[in-house]
Amino acid sequence: MPIRLFDSFQKRKVDFVPLSPGRAGVYLCGPTVQAAPHVGHARSAIAFDVVRRYLAWTGLEVTFVRNVTDIDDKIIRKAAERGVPPEQHAREFTEEYQKQMLAVGNLPPDKEPRVTESIADIIGLIEQLIAAGKAYPAGGDVYYSVESFADYGALSGQSIDDLRAGARVEVDEDKRNPLDFALWKGAKPGEPKWASPWGEGRPGWHIECSAMILRVLGERFDIHGGGKDLVFPHHENEIAQSQGALGSGSFARYWMHNGFVNFNDEKMSKSVGNVFLVSDMVQRYDGESIRLFMVQTHYRSPINFEVIEKDGKPQFPGLDEAERRLDYFYSTLARIDDAAPGDAGAGAVIPEAEKLIPGVHAAMEDDFNTAVAIAELGEAARAANKLLDDPKAVAKDVRRRSLARLGSDLRAAAMGALGLLGQSPREFLHGRRARLAAVRGVDVAKVDARIAERDAARKERDFARADALRAELRELGVEIMDTPRGADWRLND
Repeated sequence: MPIRLFDSFQKRKVDFVPLSPGRAGVYLCGPTVQAAPHVGHARSAIAFDVVRRYLAWTGLEVTFVRNVTDIDDKIIRKAAERGVPPEQHAREFTEEYQKQMLAVGNLPPDKEPRVTESIADIIGLIEQLIAAGKAYPAGGDVYYSVESFADYGALSGQSIDDLRAGARVEVDEDKRNPLDFALWKGAKPGEPKWASPWGEGRPGWHIECSAMILRVLGERFDIHGGGKDLVFPHHENEIAQSQGALGSGSFARYWMHNGFVNFNDEKMSKSVGNVFLVSDMVQRYDGESIRLFMVQTHYRSPINFEVIEKDGKPQFPGLDEAERRLDYFYSTLARIDDAAPGDAGAGAVIPEAEKLIPGVHAAMEDDFNTAVAIAELGEAARAANKLLDDPKAVAKDVRRRSLARLGSDLRAAAMGALGLLGQSPREFLHGRRARLAAVRGVDVAKVDARIAERDAARKERDFARADALRAELRELGVEIMDTPRGADWRLND
């Protein structure tokens, strides 16, 4: 079955047909690196990392591009507030963005163009627009003439007349129309600047992406992604610029947009004070838990974080539940690894062991429905635990093959489609155990010592002492698990 995706331009689901057979070019509008990344940045990056991963899992050779806007008004202002050069400010927060996106499981982009490295491309594209009669210089600036592009507003579903009626009239004698937008801004004192045919200055925001895309992906590519907040004016302007310079039919074949991030059903906003940084989140939760919470919701729908105050600190019940769910998956994989290590081998397996991969593909082919894909992972994990809990449910060889198949397919589907379950089970489980112990004030060294005492008592066949130690640990919320590799433990939720 072909992948069907919701094209924001056509406003319906369509079959995804790559421009070049076997290959796909995907561009995601990346960050303006003015400050540390928040969960809204993570949501968009995760949504399109999933798209990229799944396309690659189906066998396509994917070129994934995510740009960096490393010069703009906010960067200049915030750098001045810190007393550092804008380029230093941008470099530091570019590195912070990259670090935090890796922390929540995103692959690095194949290409990561930056505005300050693309000035020549931007100037060249502006020159094309002026030559085509789509743009005009004015007082050291250059503006795009919106009325010169008949299809302006097609992506956002707005007409030029409607936009003109609602336009804010600004005091700017150089603009011919209040809808016109800047492609080049004349230099102001103390700001970074570059030479151009229209005088020293720097690029406007919208022209950057058009120029960088043209350089790294060409005039025509497959998917352009970003948050819904970018539909207008940013993506609308990108279309006008690119098609204005290159002609109709150029630029993205498909447009995809992820939904907003809300907190307690209120849109994330600095004015409301509900902006949460990724760096703060990953100190409290495994990055995969944050990722699982995100992909439990379809990428086009808004994500809502429930936030409650406890001891003067925000608590996130949804993330707590996502981490418990991830714990369930990793605990299942740990049990499978103990019971059926190695390759599945050829032969019969239970029917449930054959359903996971087709089920995940069916979900992802329907506009990347990650919520249904996760439900498929849950069904496979339940089937595995049922076999693990009842060793005599099926023939021994069928059981072992089925468990091995379920384990390998859980890992393959979770990573291939979602970017999940990429750690060793005990790496995740012990990491979560350490976080819970720190929150609850459990002395890990003391627990380990009691576990060692219990092991010694069992070896000496002092089962009364062993049972007493188990009971003591149970009072601390510690559950002991006897595995083929020896005793392990966890903290009960």
